[in-house]
Amino acid sequence: MSLPPLWLIYPATLSLWDKTSGTWINIVTVLLGTFLGLLLQDALPRRMQRIITQGLGLLTLFLGVTMAGSLLKVQAAHIDGIILGLITIVIGGLLGEWWQIETHLQTLGNWLRQLFKGGGNFTEGFVAASLLFCVGPMAILGSLNNGLAGNNTVLSIKSAMDGFAAIALSSSYGIGVACSSLIILIYQGGLSIAAGIFAQSLPDPATAPPVLLTSGVGGLMIIGLGLNLLEVTQLSIASFLPALILAPLLIALLQQFA
Repeated sequence: MSLPPLWLIYPATLSLWDKTSGTWINIVTVLLGTFLGLLLQDALPRRMQRIITQGLGLLTLFLGVTMAGSLLKVQAAHIDGIILGLITIVIGGLLGEWWQIETHLQTLGNWLRQLFKGGGNFTEGFVAASLLFCVGPMAILGSLNNGLAGNNTVLSIKSAMDGFAAIALSSSYGIGVACSSLIILIYQGGLSIAAGIFAQSLPDPATAPPVLLTSGVGGLMIIGLGLNLLEVTQLSIASFLPALILAPLLIALLQQFA
C-alpha cells in the first residue's frame, strides 16, 4: 500500500519558521556563495573566472533541457504539451514585452546597484541569479513541501546547488548576485506561506499538469539563460516571466472545456 504524498501529511499547525526554513537556508547559501565568489574574483585571473561561468552555463543548459522535458508529459484537452508550451511561452513573452518587465527589472537592479554601490555588471548578475534560482521545479515543489509539511529537504538540496552557482556567478558579475536573495525571499517564502491554498487543487504536484507545464516553460527559459551565460546570444529572458503564471491558467481553462 503506497503512502500519500508528503505534502498531504502535514501537521495541523506549523510555525512560520517551519513553513519557510528552506527559504532561509537558501538565502544563506546564496550569500555565502556570493562571498566566496567575490574572494575568488580577486584571486583568480579573468580567464579562469570565465571558465567558471562557462561551466555554470553548460550545467544551466543541461538543467533547462531536463526541465523542458516536462512538456512531453503534459496534455490538456487533447493538445500536446509541446504546443501548450509554444502557446504559453509566446503569449507570455508578448505580455512581458508589453509590460516591459525586462526594463523594470533592470531599473530595480540599477537602483540596488546604486544602493549597494555595485559595479558595472551588478544588474546583469542580479537578473541572471534571480532567474536561475527561482525558475524551476525544485523551487515550486520544494516550497510546497516546506509550506505544507514543514519538510525542507528539497529546498536544502536546491540551496546547495544555488550556493555553488552563486560562487560562479559572483566571480563574474559581482555582488549583484547577493541581491537575488531578496527575490528568493519573496518568491519561495511567499509560495511556502501560501502553499495551503494549493493543497486541494494540487493533490500530487509532481504529476499535476499545471506544474508540469510551468516546469517545462521554465526549462525553456533556463535554456535561454544558459545561452546568455555562454555568450552565445543575449535573450530577454525576463520578458518571458508571465508565461510562468499563464501556464497553470491555460491548463485550468482547457480543463473546463475537456
